[in-house]
Amino acid sequence: MSKERARRRAEREAERARAIRANEERQARRSRRRALLARLIPRPVRFYRQGGLLARRHRAQNGAVAVGFLIVQVLVWLVWGSFPLSFAVLIFSLLLAPVVMTLAFDRRT
Repeated sequence: MSKERARRRAEREAERARAIRANEERQARRSRRRALLARLIPRPVRFYRQGGLLARRHRAQNGAVAVGFLIVQVLVWLVWGSFPLSFAVLIFSLLLAPVVMTLAFDRRT
């Protein structure tokens, strides 16, 4: 009877060892596959919004310049209505926006 129990216990332990080995091989294959995919597929860059007083101030300043830009475009379109003139003001405004931001908000650094 004890020989039979010892034989069954040895079979169970061998089966358990095979299962553990198979699981480890599966895990190793999975980790190699994930590493390969991580190398081949680029991850998208995530942009996080910065907090704090300075970032909030810059967002407000950028918004003010954008609103001013839109107001100028709408006024030129409503007052003159000429497409070539509106296009010229659009190009001029695009070129002038960085200058306005630098001079008005002291962003020289």
